[in-house]
Amino acid sequence: MDERMEQKIIFRADAGGSQQLADAVIREQPLTIYLNGQEFVTLLCTPELAEMLAVGFLRSEGLIRSYADISSLRVDEGEGFVFVETAGGSLAEKLYGKRTITSGCGKGTVFFSVLDSLKMAPVQSTLRISYLQVINLSRTLQEKAALFMQTGGVHSAALCTPTEVIYFCEDIGRHNAVDKIVGLCLKNMVAIADKVLLTSGRISSEILVKTARLGIPLLISRAAPTTLSVELAEKLGITLIGFVRGSRFNIYSHTERVQL
Repeated sequence: MDERMEQKIIFRADAGGSQQLADAVIREQPLTIYLNGQEFVTLLCTPELAEMLAVGFLRSEGLIRSYADISSLRVDEGEGFVFVETAGGSLAEKLYGKRTITSGCGKGTVFFSVLDSLKMAPVQSTLRISYLQVINLSRTLQEKAALFMQTGGVHSAALCTPTEVIYFCEDIGRHNAVDKIVGLCLKNMVAIADKVLLTSGRISSEILVKTARLGIPLLISRAAPTTLSVELAEKLGITLIGFVRGSRFNIYSHTERVQL
C-alpha cells in the first residue's frame, strides 16, 4: 500500500444503517529539522519527500537561497529527522529557537513575518496567462489529486508554466505541499520566478508572502483568499486568482497579467 496512507477498520453509518469496512486514512507524522546541530523546527506532514520538504521550508523561510548553500544533508526516515548543515553556520539562534509548524489553519509559527514582507520590492514579471489556461491548469491540479480522492485528507500544490505542470505534490498541510515543490526546484535547479503556483488550499497571508519571497508572479487557488492576502498581493505585485470552479474564477489583484 502507498506509504502515505493506511487501512483502518471503520463503521460507516447512513440512513439505511451501518456497515463495517476498511477505509484509507492519510498518514500524519512529525518531521524534525536539525539545522547546524540544533533542533530547529518540527513539521507535521505526510511521510514522503522529507528531504525536499526540509529544503523547501528553509528556502521559503529565507534561511538558504539555493541548494548550494547546504554543505550536507542527511535524512533519518525511521526517526523522522532531517539533519542539515549550511555553509553560513548556525542560523537557528537568530530565529527565537525551536518552533513547531502545525498542519492546521494559519500555520503555527513562521520565521518571516507579514510586517517584514512590507519591506520587500514588488514582484516584476512579464508573465501572462489566458482565461483558458487558468481553467485548464486548475482542472489538471484536480485530476492529479489521487491521494485526495482516496483519503480526502490532503492539500495539493503545483508549479506550472501557463500550459503545463512541472511539479505536483500533496500533503496534509498546504504549506508543506508548496515547500516540497520548492525543494524539488532547488535541488533540480528549476527556475521558479517565471512560473505559476497553484494550490488547493485557502490563500492566507503566509502563502501569499511565501509566493512573493520566491518571486512567483501568479498564484491560483480553487479556494478563497483572505483580506490581508489580497492587500499584500496588490502591494507585492502578485496576481491573485481564487475560487477557480468550473468555467469561472475571481481575480483579486494585478489583472493585467490575465488575458480575458
